[in-house]
Amino acid sequence: MSPPPFAQVESQALGQFAQVMSQTTPLSPPLGKGGLGGSKLTINPDNVKNGLGKLVLTLVELLRELLERQAIRRIDAGSLTDAEVERLGVTFMRLAEEMERLKEVFDLKDEDLNIDLGPLGKLL
Repeated sequence: MSPPPFAQVESQALGQFAQVMSQTTPLSPPLGKGGLGGSKLTINPDNVKNGLGKLVLTLVELLRELLERQAIRRIDAGSLTDAEVERLGVTFMRLAEEMERLKEVFDLKDEDLNIDLGPLGKLL
């Protein structure tokens, strides 16, 4: 079974997710070291949607980084056609644009999504 010919960013679905998730108050300020972006994930009714949005965007960013590194390895190895390289580039550009838009919706910055991966260092 061959992989799908073109990976897509489902902007409409992500937009709906962002709309639902942004209907609460902003995140609480950082509470010290550790956790996501140097702050603890606090669960309370006022910020649970934004906290969940932060967690989901952090995971998406982690996956994007991993997929991008794998794509670069495959490009360097020469295992992709020019058309596949072009599709990957467009897909990653669209994903980056959508991530920027969602970070604006949730009032997040890159450092808010920068998790500590222990011995591997920081995500970003």
